[in-house]
Amino acid sequence: MKRTLQRSWLIFIVVIAFLIGMGFLVIETVFNAADWVGQPYNGHIAGAGGLAEAGEITDRNDTVLAKTVDEKRVYNDDEDVRKALLHTVGDNSLNISTAIQSQFRSQLSGYSFIWGLDMPDSFRGGSDLKLTLDAPTCKAAYEALKDYDSGACVIYNYKTGETICKVSTKTYDPADPPEITKKNEKEYEGVYLDNTLSSTYTPGSIFKIVTAAAAIENIPDIWDRTWYCEGKEEIDGGDVTCVEAHGTVNLEQAFGDSCNIVFAELAVELGEDVMNETAKKMGINASFDISGIKTAKGSYDISKATIHQLAWSGVGQYEDKVNPYQMAILCGAIANGGTPVNPYFVDSGSSSMLSALGISGNGSKGRELVNPTTAEGLKRLMRYAVENDYGDYMFDGLTVCAKTGTGETFKGEDEEKNDGWMVGFSTDEDCPLAFACIVRGSAEYGYTTAGSVASAAMQQAAQSLRNK
Repeated sequence: MKRTLQRSWLIFIVVIAFLIGMGFLVIETVFNAADWVGQPYNGHIAGAGGLAEAGEITDRNDTVLAKTVDEKRVYNDDEDVRKALLHTVGDNSLNISTAIQSQFRSQLSGYSFIWGLDMPDSFRGGSDLKLTLDAPTCKAAYEALKDYDSGACVIYNYKTGETICKVSTKTYDPADPPEITKKNEKEYEGVYLDNTLSSTYTPGSIFKIVTAAAAIENIPDIWDRTWYCEGKEEIDGGDVTCVEAHGTVNLEQAFGDSCNIVFAELAVELGEDVMNETAKKMGINASFDISGIKTAKGSYDISKATIHQLAWSGVGQYEDKVNPYQMAILCGAIANGGTPVNPYFVDSGSSSMLSALGISGNGSKGRELVNPTTAEGLKRLMRYAVENDYGDYMFDGLTVCAKTGTGETFKGEDEEKNDGWMVGFSTDEDCPLAFACIVRGSAEYGYTTAGSVASAAMQQAAQSLRNK
C-alpha cells in the first residue's frame, strides 16, 4: 500500500511538471512566435537579413523609406534621408534593436499566428507600414546634426501625438553599412543606439523648467521677487557660478538669462522633498511608451546630496539626467495646459494587426505632468526667453516658447566639451509642435549648437505641414 502511494505521488508530480511545461511552452509560443519568425536565421524568410518578403515602409507623405525588390532590401534614394532615418527604419541586421525592421519584422513579413507566413491574401491586413515622420524634416535635422560628435532631435505634434521628426546620430548608410573593427570602433561608438529613445544626458539649464515649476507652485510671491547675481555665489562652502554677472533680475529675466545663481538659490529654498516630488510628477524619472517602445528613464535623485549639490541640481547639473523624447513630451504637456498627448511614429492605419495589438494608433492622453496654472507660468517664462534672449528670427514664421541648456559633462583632449540643448514648442494653431534637440561634443553653448538644429528642423516641419 505504501509503495502504491509513493508511485501515485511520483505520477502526480510528473503530470504537474508536464502541465507546467506545456503551459510555459504555450505562453512562450503565443508571446514570442512573432519574434522567432522574424529572426534572420529563419530559412523561410532568408535573404536581405530576413526581410526578403518584407513590405514597404513609408513616411507620412508616402515617400518610400524601405522596400524589397527581387528579395533585396533597398532604401530611399537620398543618402541623407537614409542616414537620418537609420535608427527609426533600421538596416538589414538586428543591431539597432529599437528600429522598425527589428521591432516589427514579423508584421513586415505578413506573419499571422494562425496562418504563419502563408496567410491567404483575403485575410491579410497588409505588411506595409506607414510612419508619421516627415522625411524632409528628418533630413534637415540630420544635416544640422552631422557635423557634431552625436546628438538627437525629436519633434511631435502635441495635439495629435504624431512624431514629425526623429533623428539620432552617430549614424551610417543602411545601403552601405560599415564593417566595424577594432581599428574603427571608436569612430562608430554608440552607433547602434537610438539616442531619441535610449539615451540620457545631463540637462544643464533646460532643467530650470522643473525648478521654475516647483517655485511657481510653492512660493506665493515668486512673480514679485527679485534677486541679485554677481556671477558667483558661495553656497554651503562651494561656489555656484554664472556665465556673467546679471545684476538685479526677476524670475522672467533670470529664466531668459539662464541665471544659475537664482535657480541654485531656489532649489535650496524649496528643499529636497519639493524638488524630488516636482521632478517625479513631471516625469523626469519615468519611462514613456512610444509606439510600443519604452524610452530610457531620466534621473533626479538628491536624497544623498549636500546643500551645495542640491543647489547645482536645480541648475541641471549634479547627477541630473533626461531623455530627449521625455523632454519633448514635457514641453508638449506645458503647451497642452499640463497634460501631454502621447507621441507615436507608426501610423494607426499602417496595419490592422498592429492596431489590434495596440502597438500603434492615435495618440492618447497621458497623465498630468504639470497643473494648468503652472503650465501657463512656464509658457510665459519660455516665451519671454525667445522674445528677449534668443530672438524670434530663429523660428521664422513660428511663435515659439523655449529654453536652452548646456550640460557640462566631459573634457576633450584640448578643450571643454558640452551637451547642448534646446527644448520647447510652437503655439501656432496650424503647427502645434513640441521639440527637443541635443548636441554632444562642442565647446559652444546650447543656444548655438542645439539652437541651430531646432531652428532648421522646426522651420522645415512647419513648411511641410503647411504645404500638405
